[in-house]
Amino acid sequence: MPVSPSVGKFLNHQREASTVNMTELEPPAARDYFDFFALHCDIAPRPLHTVEDVLIDTRDGAQIAARIYYPCEPNWADPVPALLYFHAGGYVVGSLKSAEGVCRMLAAEARCAVVSVDYRLAPEYRFPCAVNDAIDALCWLFNKAPSLAIDTRRLAIGGESAGATLATVGAVYARDAHIPLALQMLIYPGLSARIDTDAHRQYGEGYFVSLRTIRWIQRTYLENADDLDDWRFAPLDGERNAPSSWSGLAPAWIASAECDPSQDMHLAYAGKLRSHGNRVDIHLYPGMIHGFFSMGSVIPEAAIAHQDAVDILRAALGTTELE
Repeated sequence: MPVSPSVGKFLNHQREASTVNMTELEPPAARDYFDFFALHCDIAPRPLHTVEDVLIDTRDGAQIAARIYYPCEPNWADPVPALLYFHAGGYVVGSLKSAEGVCRMLAAEARCAVVSVDYRLAPEYRFPCAVNDAIDALCWLFNKAPSLAIDTRRLAIGGESAGATLATVGAVYARDAHIPLALQMLIYPGLSARIDTDAHRQYGEGYFVSLRTIRWIQRTYLENADDLDDWRFAPLDGERNAPSSWSGLAPAWIASAECDPSQDMHLAYAGKLRSHGNRVDIHLYPGMIHGFFSMGSVIPEAAIAHQDAVDILRAALGTTELE
């Protein structure tokens, strides 16, 4: 088995403990379980100067919650750069709570504000609600940034898993809306409806995220079969509603795990972006599984990816280390 010793220990524990499979739970129970899992597997939350809860108005008249993590006292005369961040969870689970450890770490270490978005989840809110919420959050941040002591000239967008998929769509929208982005930080995004690649066959069972889970996400999130081919769900190869151009996008950093069923897609998407003239840095983390970035307390190698993410954010946003 190619996984690292820490990942192997984690997977063995999962098997021996007969842990709950979220696909067997009702969505509210699955969300509670996911938040509980995140609390015990992620790194401890870092202290920060200011954490502010806000509400974002959406296009359909609703409001969604967001949380802003400031590494220092907000100063309107000297605004800080910011990362707009979307949590993991397959569009069905995940929350501000489940992303707390990672968001605090990125804010503290990259010296930027992190705006974490609690986009609405399926099946109560199916595709494309999460996409629309992500775009509405991007527009809200760009328009409200001066009042939030955030620098509109130094913005990045990113996320983990399904959240990273939302960030890929947000990056295309930002280009078309003339919202300047310094970076799209994509942590093992979902990029295609396909489940038939070599990586799917090799890592689709026994490596934490299974093909069964992927199918459950598709059934729960998408409104109908046609949505499988919508580029906002499948940025790699979805043809429905696809943008006319893939050029001129913000530089991308893609974190990929070696033992992830979606690994092949990450390499293919990096190639797609590069073929249209975009700058892409893809890093394959050996022996890692999908989800490892948010499992820092049980998978120590997550710290390597954390540092890489911090370094790329600092470089893109022009921030410095803590003094």
